[in-house]
Amino acid sequence: MDDTRVIEIKKSVFADNDKDAALLRRELKERGVFLLNLMSSPGSGKTTTLIRTINLLKDKMNIAVMEADIDSDVDAVKIKEGTGIQSIQLHTGGMCHLDAEMTRQGLDNLELGGTDLVILENVGNLVCPAEFDTGSSANAMILSVPEGHDKPLKYPLMFSVCDLVLVNKIDVMPYFDFDMDKCEEYVHLRNPKAQIIPICAKTGEGVGKFAQWLEQKVEEQKL
Repeated sequence: MDDTRVIEIKKSVFADNDKDAALLRRELKERGVFLLNLMSSPGSGKTTTLIRTINLLKDKMNIAVMEADIDSDVDAVKIKEGTGIQSIQLHTGGMCHLDAEMTRQGLDNLELGGTDLVILENVGNLVCPAEFDTGSSANAMILSVPEGHDKPLKYPLMFSVCDLVLVNKIDVMPYFDFDMDKCEEYVHLRNPKAQIIPICAKTGEGVGKFAQWLEQKVEEQKL
């Protein structure tokens, strides 16, 4: 019997989202909790990437996941079954993003005592999620090879707000017109400081580098 908790998220009542986000980020820092906001388009491989990454890290730190979707609890169930860690589903009521207050509502439904890392898998969308600060400690996004290397040119805000870009599904690169050098050029055109890690969530290639990046960020949050 599935016992996954589903949290119905209400629309934010705060007008100044940036202020709310800054307050939440400060509170998480004080508690030593690192919150990663992971964004991408639908089908890029977010959940598969998270399962592989979490299984590399769960013996080293306490991790929780918040899965945001317009409806269903499919991803939260996948995370729980694939990793055994604490996972909840956030329903956005039709909204295509989360903001800081909605993120706080999700965090309030997690058992954060002793938690080192919380990963928010945002709604699959390359536009709306990038427009709202969730209060996260860092932003990351996944660009899959089938989407094309030109996406940083078409969706500039998404790439400009991300600290890390994971290029997923590199195993199918021979079958698509995808230029990794051009991709890196376009990403850094939008965000010179963004780190780029090519991965294949299906085989695990490169996922260890993502895990190391997260481990370092979690340690820095506690300083």
